[in-house]
Amino acid sequence: MSTDRRPLLFVLLGSALLVTVVIHLSFIPQYFPDDVFMTGLALVAGWVTYTLVFYVAGRLQSSPRELPSMRTADIGIALFLVSLLLGAALDSFGFTPEAILEAYVVPAIGIYVGLALLGWSIGRRTEAINEIVKQ
Repeated sequence: MSTDRRPLLFVLLGSALLVTVVIHLSFIPQYFPDDVFMTGLALVAGWVTYTLVFYVAGRLQSSPRELPSMRTADIGIALFLVSLLLGAALDSFGFTPEAILEAYVVPAIGIYVGLALLGWSIGRRTEAINEIVKQ
């Protein structure tokens, strides 16, 4: 059996990307104004698949010789949490998404950049560990 798992990673990348697009373009607009619980579930599911896309991209694009630092993941988690708190603060100050949706652009960008950094960093680290184990 071949030990090259790159084709499987490409399949995982394509399917995770497809699921992310379907969730963000289909389910979130369907539930957003009316059902807060289902909107939250759809967002979390979309965030997980979005992070998985960057995890796979990190595994496919990296070939580290030594174990990479997890500083990028720390920055990603911090950016994600700060952006999430900023969005919650906007909502608590009365700027609800139904009233002023544009106010949530900056927190949304921060959330997605943070998740991308987290997924990328974990993917690079996993690829490095696999290379070390293979030797």
